[in-house]
Amino acid sequence: MEVSSIASPPYTCFAVQSQNRLIISQRAQRKKLIIPTCCINGNGAISASKNTLSCAFEQHNIEYYTSRGLYATLPVFGDNTSFPIYGSKSTVSITGRKKTRLMSCEAHSTDKATCTTVEADSKEKTRKRRVVVTGLGVISSIGHDPNAFYTNLLEGVSGISEIEGFDCSEFPSVSTEAVEALRVSYRKINPFTVPFATANMGSAILAIDLGWTGPNYSISTACATSNFCILNAAQHIISDDADMMLCGGSDAGVIPISIGGFISCRLLSRQNDEPTKASRPWDTNRDGFVMGEGAGVLLLEELEHAKKRGATIYAELLGGSFTCNAFRTDDSGKEISLCMERALAQSGVAPEDVNYINAHAISSPASDIKEIRAINRCFGKNPNLRVNSTKSMIGHLLGAAGAVEAVATVKAIQTGLVHPNINLDNPDEGVYGDECGQDMNVLVGKKKERLDIKVALSNSLAFGGQNSSLVFAPYYK
Repeated sequence: MEVSSIASPPYTCFAVQSQNRLIISQRAQRKKLIIPTCCINGNGAISASKNTLSCAFEQHNIEYYTSRGLYATLPVFGDNTSFPIYGSKSTVSITGRKKTRLMSCEAHSTDKATCTTVEADSKEKTRKRRVVVTGLGVISSIGHDPNAFYTNLLEGVSGISEIEGFDCSEFPSVSTEAVEALRVSYRKINPFTVPFATANMGSAILAIDLGWTGPNYSISTACATSNFCILNAAQHIISDDADMMLCGGSDAGVIPISIGGFISCRLLSRQNDEPTKASRPWDTNRDGFVMGEGAGVLLLEELEHAKKRGATIYAELLGGSFTCNAFRTDDSGKEISLCMERALAQSGVAPEDVNYINAHAISSPASDIKEIRAINRCFGKNPNLRVNSTKSMIGHLLGAAGAVEAVATVKAIQTGLVHPNINLDNPDEGVYGDECGQDMNVLVGKKKERLDIKVALSNSLAFGGQNSSLVFAPYYK
């Protein structure tokens, strides 16, 4: 069950129309900024034609943060910046002065315009539709409900074992069955081959069962899929497309063709003698990941809608971000760091407020260190930061990983406990970044730890250079 939306290029100005307000999400150093609200004929819409544009600005407040001001959701490339008014070709320029000013104009076909200068300070958020988590679901090797699942995580229970359910040499996949049938005759192909092979069928069947007629579709971004689905589902709520969205991911990749493919890439662990110790993120003896299966879902809901129906609120989803490495090999982790930076800025959170990260860390000799370098670069010397990897106990769930780890992150917020990194016997020297020094280790040990989480991140990375970060926090009224 996946939810997604159209992709957008880097540094895109992202706007949401709701209740006569155009809310613009952006990233820069703290400063005074004007946020435009566009109203025409009282309906809150922007009207744009080839030669005319009608728009009026009102004063609003917004607060947003970044640790370094290196990147921005707006296309910031100098002292002067410009962004397009949503849905038009016109642009408004803002400058980097202490008191930024915007000119609000009402343009007419006579080419005459009247302008007004307005100012806004940056002490109050304008986010009108807050997104909260009101439901959790999980299927994993260590539990089929969120409470059992997280209890076992806290106790360091491993769900990894040898494959016993089938003979890999004889277990057919849907695709191989169809190929074999085609060799005999196309009439032998199962009529459900095509419907069951399409990625959106899971969410489509779920919609039929629930009778939900809102946005319903799926995307595929490999191991980052679930995070893409969750954040895009939240965007549907923010943009007032829906009040509730069920989102997440599922994957069942333990089949011969999948296992054989990863073996040929030399990505899987070969520590088969002790399966429970094979997945060991950040440990010096890690040699690859362990494939897992499972599913995770979050029920996201608009805050006021949830309060009206008396729903239990587990956490608040503040925001998130995506980036792409656009490199065949890149050990710097720069784009991962950028993803986390943008996620914090989009969510209005300062890096020093983050004290928990559920990392992607799959037990890979290369990618584990690349991610921890990105974390060190983004958060520097933060003595309160704790980092762990759920994959040490359940393996890598591929497309479902982000959703199951989002459930674990929400449960950490709810319980005030973070689960251990099992099998972390000898941490790799690379976990100590140049920014932190040898006396700084952010990794949770081999036992659970109590942590009053202020803000939490959940990272998912993927083939193709896909990076994603979700930002969760306790719900405060």
